[in-house]
Amino acid sequence: MLYHLYELNQAALHPARAAAEAYRMMWRNPLNPASHTVVGRGAAAALELFERSTRRYRKPDWEIDRVSAHGQTVSVKPVTILAKPFCNLVHFQRDLPPAVQKKDPKVLLVAPMAGHFATLLRGTARDLLPDHDVYITEWIDARFVPRVAGHFDLDTYIDYIIEFIEAFGGNVHVVGVCQPTVPVFAAVSLMEQRRDRNVPKSMILMAGPIDARKSPTAVNKYAIGKPLSWFRRNVITQVPWPYPGHMRLVYPGFLQLSGFMGMNLERHVTAHHDLFHNLIQGDGDSADKHREFYDEFLAVMDLSAEYYLQTIETVFMEHRLPRGVMHHHGIPVDPSKIKRVPLMTVEGHKDDITGIGQTEAAHTLCTGLPQSMRAHHLQEGVGHYGVFNGTRFRKEILPKVRTFMRKHQRQKSVLRRVLERVA
Repeated sequence: MLYHLYELNQAALHPARAAAEAYRMMWRNPLNPASHTVVGRGAAAALELFERSTRRYRKPDWEIDRVSAHGQTVSVKPVTILAKPFCNLVHFQRDLPPAVQKKDPKVLLVAPMAGHFATLLRGTARDLLPDHDVYITEWIDARFVPRVAGHFDLDTYIDYIIEFIEAFGGNVHVVGVCQPTVPVFAAVSLMEQRRDRNVPKSMILMAGPIDARKSPTAVNKYAIGKPLSWFRRNVITQVPWPYPGHMRLVYPGFLQLSGFMGMNLERHVTAHHDLFHNLIQGDGDSADKHREFYDEFLAVMDLSAEYYLQTIETVFMEHRLPRGVMHHHGIPVDPSKIKRVPLMTVEGHKDDITGIGQTEAAHTLCTGLPQSMRAHHLQEGVGHYGVFNGTRFRKEILPKVRTFMRKHQRQKSVLRRVLERVA
C-alpha cells in the first residue's frame, strides 16, 4: 500500500510539475523582458526548485564518451557483455588497437547495490580508463525485474560476483566499493576454498563494512537499533502495477532516499537554498554543479527484499563475516583460505558511513596471506564518497591503487604457480 500511495502522489503532482516547467521556460525566455529582472529570475528559480523537488529521478547516463589514453583522445562505448536478470556486466570499450589495450590491466568494478545506481561510480571508472581496461557491474532496479526471474538475495549476489570473476579466467583485478566489499571478500574466499584457478590477480576493498562493529557510524547504529522483524514490517512493500516487477517484494528506493536525506538534512536544505540564490544571481557554474550532483544523488533504485533483509542481518546485525560464522548456500566462508590474491584496503578519515577500521578488518581475517601481498591506505581529508571519487581519489588514492595492481599484475603468475604447487 505504501508504494501505491507514493505512485499516486507522483501522478497527482505530474500536472503541477508540467505547469511549473512551462512557466519556468516563460520566465527564462530572453525575449521576455521580465527574464532580465530580479523578479523574473526569482520566479524561474522558485519554479525550478519546485519541479526538481517533486520529480522522480531516473537512472542517469554514463556520460563517458571520450577519454585520454596512451597519448591520444579515444572514444568510449559502454557495452553489455554479460546479462543476468538482476545485473549486467558492462565493458567500457575504448577505441584502441588490441595490442595497446592488452597491456592495460583489466579491472572489475563491483558497484554498490545500496540504493543508488552504478553510475555513482562514473567518476571512478572515468579516472581508471586512461590506463586500465574497465568493467563494471550495472545492477538493475528490482521494480523492473519480473517475478518469474526468481528471487535475489546476498547469496545470489555472491554467485553473480564469482561468475563475473571467472569470466575473466583469472586475468582481472576486482575492486569492491562500499557495500559490495563484503560479497566480494566472501566470493574470493569461496573461490580460494575450492582452489579455483580463476581467482583475481588482486582484490581492492574500498570503504566497506567488513566488520561494522569497529567505529560504528549512524548507519551502523540505525541497522542494529531495531529487530529484523521491524524492517520486514515497516520498509518492505510490493512493487505496484504496471512495473514489470509488480508484486515483487522490495525495499523501495524512495525510502532509502529519505534515509540518505535525513542523515544530513541541514546540508541538503542549505544546498537547495544556495541553488535558489545562484539562479537569481546568474551563477550558472554553481547551479550546474548542484544539478549534476543531485541528478545522481536523487536517482535511486528498489532493492530486492530478500537481499536487503539478508544483508542487514548478516553484515550489520550479526556481523557473521568477522565472527567466522557466515555461510553461502550452507558453505562456511573462510577468509583464512585466501593465499593467492593480494589484498588492498582503502578508508577515508572522515567517512561517516563506514567507520575507520571497518574495511581494514579484512587483513585480520586473511591469516594465510603473506605480508608482502597486503596494503592499507587511510586517506586524510575525505569522507565516504571521497574514497572513490573526486580530486583526492584521482591524485592521492588512485596512484597507490594503480601501483598495487601493477605490482601484482607482474608477479602474480609465478607466485600463483608456486602457491598452488605447495597447496
